[in-house]
Amino acid sequence: MDFDFSDDQQQLRDAVRRWVDKGYSFERRRAIAAAGGFDRAAWGELAELGLTALTVPEQHGGLGQCAIDAMVVMEELGRGMVLEPLAQAFMASAVLSQCAPAAVQSAWLPRIASGEALVVLAQQERKARYRLDVCEAKATVTPTGHTLTAMKSIVPAGDQADAYLVPAQLDGQIALFLVERGAAGVAARGYGTQDGSRAAELELDNAPAMLVTADGLAALELAVDTGIAALCAEAVGVMDQTLALTVDYMNQRKQFGVAIASFQALRHRVADMKMQLELARSMGYYASLKLGAPAPERRRALARAKVQLGQSMRFVGQQSVQLHGGIGVTDEYIGSHYFKKLSQMEMQFGDTLHHLGEVSARMQETAGVFA
Repeated sequence: MDFDFSDDQQQLRDAVRRWVDKGYSFERRRAIAAAGGFDRAAWGELAELGLTALTVPEQHGGLGQCAIDAMVVMEELGRGMVLEPLAQAFMASAVLSQCAPAAVQSAWLPRIASGEALVVLAQQERKARYRLDVCEAKATVTPTGHTLTAMKSIVPAGDQADAYLVPAQLDGQIALFLVERGAAGVAARGYGTQDGSRAAELELDNAPAMLVTADGLAALELAVDTGIAALCAEAVGVMDQTLALTVDYMNQRKQFGVAIASFQALRHRVADMKMQLELARSMGYYASLKLGAPAPERRRALARAKVQLGQSMRFVGQQSVQLHGGIGVTDEYIGSHYFKKLSQMEMQFGDTLHHLGEVSARMQETAGVFA
């Protein structure tokens, strides 16, 4: 079986890496974080590279590429800890292209592809923790469509987005709706997050909404699984840079007249970091490859991937801080920002304990049995 990337995928990786290296420096990232955590100009640069159009079907102005292409892009964006939520474009395009009626697709997919519209998922509620089937938001049928009343938390770039994908109860089950930020009854209160990005508390008060699909839970699971796969790829990029930064520091830092990279005990810890990175990389590939599988298989696979990624992120981040010493948690040093990024990512879309429970709950009768 051939696991090599195609020439087109390598060229895509190189193009994104060049932009990260030259156009998204640590200084620019810090300035964006200080200004609120989202930069529309940087989002426009991602669109100019064709990244917002990457997974949008060709008939709607996109490039029609697959999950592996998205994985390549997210890994490179992870290296630069890019704050703009490109994964949300992948999630929105997956849900709208597979679940939405033709009119909604025609209205929104071309705008997502061009970068004109940032559409983000707004599913988190205070009482839900990480469960997708817990939803108190209410949808009401009106003569002109639907209205929503809801409170959603930690919405990525919620006060900067152009529209939201919002699950809500309709006729006793969860349906998925699209709500424009400029609509009546929509209020978003933005704030910076721990890793420097931006989120918002979203309040909907009888806000007009377009129905995406009445089978909202299935669409929501697809969106979250797409987000987990993108997050896994991004985390691999973050961990790769964290390891490289740590090794570089150890080669420069001297103790007792020699570089600390020569100490056997510390070399063993770096080897353990590398092992965790490679475990995460293989499970990140697994996650992206399973996005096209039937829903039950896909859900099991993504939960498994998130467990391994959560363990790897925590280990690599903590070991990096330990091997750096005090400078590893200094705000002026880039290493501390990698650590904060990994710590926050471990909790996105469900922390490690949550997904360990998901793996257990979805385990089949033949699990662990070899005949």
